Amino acid sequence: MSSVLTLFPPVERNVGANRALHPDCSWIRLVRSGAGLAMLAALAQELYDATQPGNSVDIPQLISQFTFHSNLVLALVLLVSAGRPRARLPQWWDHLFGALAFYLVMTGIIYVVLVAPPGEPWWTLDMYWPWMITHRIAPLVAGLDWLLVTRTVRGPWVRPLVWLCYPVAFLIFSWVRGALDGWYPYDFLDPGVDGGWPAVIATSAQVLAAFLVVGVLVHLAGNARVGLARRLGKDSRA
Repeated sequence: MSSVLTLFPPVERNVGANRALHPDCSWIRLVRSGAGLAMLAALAQELYDATQPGNSVDIPQLISQFTFHSNLVLALVLLVSAGRPRARLPQWWDHLFGALAFYLVMTGIIYVVLVAPPGEPWWTLDMYWPWMITHRIAPLVAGLDWLLVTRTVRGPWVRPLVWLCYPVAFLIFSWVRGALDGWYPYDFLDPGVDGGWPAVIATSAQVLAAFLVVGVLVHLAGNARVGLARRLGKDSRA
């Protein structure tokens, strides 16, 4: 395993614990690669199922979903992280990972609150297996990785706002696409349902507010994790 001192900035605190949770540890690489492959398998299954008669979405609709995008990019980032030493990846890699952890945590929350069938318990794993991976397991893996694996790059205060750019762009894209072909990836974005545009705007504003709050919490959690490896007051931003 590479020394924790190969991280830049280097580890300065709790060296033993941070060595055990170093991103180059064999067990962390194994978990990351396994999770990444499982997520790709789940997305491949969804793509295959989208080609079958009677499926609720087709391939263009499937790949227009926030969950599909975030899981695909996270899977690739996990596989690259598992395959390359951290010292050979850029500092901004941690910011990218934080964004994906944020998006996946929100994917899990939105599924439970707005997307899951009525009456489905939030803790259940009795569901379509690709959804179990992309809506339950992937958010858990991303969140735990962000909280536990050793990182030394502290994010600036504007990081949550930068992370929020993609959800805002996705929201606008979904409305434009829906206006063109009448399909929306999520019911709460569809002005054709009860309440029309006022309900859509109100719900979307609440969702964006939740995104901002969770983004700030994920950002602070990441910096707190960095604080376990770096002395306070050190500027370790990329």
